Amino acid sequence: MSLAHAVLTSLIEKPSSGYELARRFDKSIGYFWHATHQQIYRELARMEEKGWIVSDSAPDAGATRKREYKVLPDGRAELVRWTSEPAAPMDLRDEFTVKIRADAALNEVDLSDELRARIAQHTERLAHYRAIEARDFARGDAMPRAKRLQHLILKKGIMFEEGSIAWAREALAVLEVSAGAAKPIILND
Repeated sequence: MSLAHAVLTSLIEKPSSGYELARRFDKSIGYFWHATHQQIYRELARMEEKGWIVSDSAPDAGATRKREYKVLPDGRAELVRWTSEPAAPMDLRDEFTVKIRADAALNEVDLSDELRARIAQHTERLAHYRAIEARDFARGDAMPRAKRLQHLILKKGIMFEEGSIAWAREALAVLEVSAGAAKPIILND
């Protein structure tokens, strides 16, 4: 996936200035596709050069250079083309998992504090996701298809955080039980 497709999606949902887009990105798509504000602005310029989007002075721009970006038919066609292609499975690259493997080999590392910190971080993110769910997806309400799909995305985040918490608690229990074990455990590849 490219950042361009995430930006196109967000702009189709709502034409925006670069600043508004970056802020909305932080509060939605940014949970599963991170980009800095600088990366978003660079991507907006590239997409405008390709003819996928157009920008005009924002109605509230005044004397500033504030621009509002809108998706053009070529941008919509690109997003349709991209969504029609199969997505690659998620590629998990987790530095902490490598640390756990190193601990198994070394048997002299204490990752308990880092695990506790991760449990706290995942618990905080889970609470945030559940607050969004309670606010935006009240139980029992009939929702249009687009909103049900957005809810599914949020549910994936909730399940990820719940799974991460459960895994970290289990790992912490293993570390606490096996603390001080005399011999390293070598895992076969």
